[in-house]
Amino acid sequence: MSSFRADLTTTARIYPEPFLDYSSSSSSNNNNSVIDGVDHFDRLPDSVLLLVFNKIGDVKALGRCCVVSRRFQTLVPQVENVVVRVDCVISDDDSSSAASSADKSRSPFANLVRLIFGNIFKPLQALGHFLGPKRSGPGAALVTGPSSSSASLLVGNGVDDEEGEQGGVTHHSPTQVLKNFHEIRFLRIELPSGELGIDDGVLLKWRADFGSTLDNCVILGASSVVHVSKSSQMNENEQMSSNNDDNGSIPESFYTNGGLKLRVVWTISSLIAASARHYLLQPIIAEHQTLDSLVLTDADGQGVLCMNRDQLEELRVKPLSASSASKRTLVPALNMRLWYAPHLELPDGVILKGATLVAIRPSEQSGVSVKKEISDLSWVSTAFEEPYGTAAKMLVKRRTYCLEMNSF
Repeated sequence: MSSFRADLTTTARIYPEPFLDYSSSSSSNNNNSVIDGVDHFDRLPDSVLLLVFNKIGDVKALGRCCVVSRRFQTLVPQVENVVVRVDCVISDDDSSSAASSADKSRSPFANLVRLIFGNIFKPLQALGHFLGPKRSGPGAALVTGPSSSSASLLVGNGVDDEEGEQGGVTHHSPTQVLKNFHEIRFLRIELPSGELGIDDGVLLKWRADFGSTLDNCVILGASSVVHVSKSSQMNENEQMSSNNDDNGSIPESFYTNGGLKLRVVWTISSLIAASARHYLLQPIIAEHQTLDSLVLTDADGQGVLCMNRDQLEELRVKPLSASSASKRTLVPALNMRLWYAPHLELPDGVILKGATLVAIRPSEQSGVSVKKEISDLSWVSTAFEEPYGTAAKMLVKRRTYCLEMNSF
């Protein structure tokens, strides 16, 4: 009996057997590699890990990767594809003093770590600081207009334990966070919401391309968007076909009921929003010479600012002209082409009422390429994703109206 008990004691296992890698020559060697603390993940070459990190893209997720190991911390700065989702936009005066003093003593990627764990600690205090007493929600985070104060894009939040602040929140701008990356080629920055407050049911989208100044801009708007079933759409099609005699012309009521004035407001507001975004990108573009593409958009999909490699290089060589009214890029004198449809039916059951498309180019540029522009409107019809890409293609087939606008 005693020998039996001794044998049971020596052979019994309290913990599960470690995982064995049967691809090796022997199970004993595999068991020893696990016991010795060898991580087979370390066998992956750096090039494979960089492929994974580039698929991740999100700057907060990359920040989490930095705290995993020293190897990850050395590889993350080499990521080429980076996505920055901005939590809020506040004035420079509110954030510059606190952020600048806190960042001086940080080690590389400390900002990334802080913005990650800041979402865990004291979320209610952070939310209150972000929204402030005069903000009603995320849609009010950015106010852009001729009289608005300068704005700053802020990423994440953190609790400033190192400096002993009680319930304090530290903000980090994309410029600060992106300083840790040295090989960025494709950068996408996403704002929490579009700058232009519009009523429910109203459609307003814009896309702008910039170099040192505006290259082109396309704006799509509609006074209302209606989603209908197939049966009701057929009935409405019959009704509209019997009354549709505009031949692509703008009805007289468009000028008398404020329709044209509203479209002008949409156009100016979209151009101001685009030029304000362009102005905020200057330090990022100057810091990252490796950029091939930069996109600044918003979670609502309201506006998209795009810059390719040639446009980025143009801004570095030829500094932009700032507007004297506010901190935004000066909008040059413009030539605009407008298309309008009182009722536009899209194939997927979406109906746009008062659909308007505006294509904008600087006067100097459009004067040189006006003949080419007439034959090639692909840059207009491909500016938006579906179903609004189809709406743009349908509108450019209608009668064209030309307008001009002075620099502002």
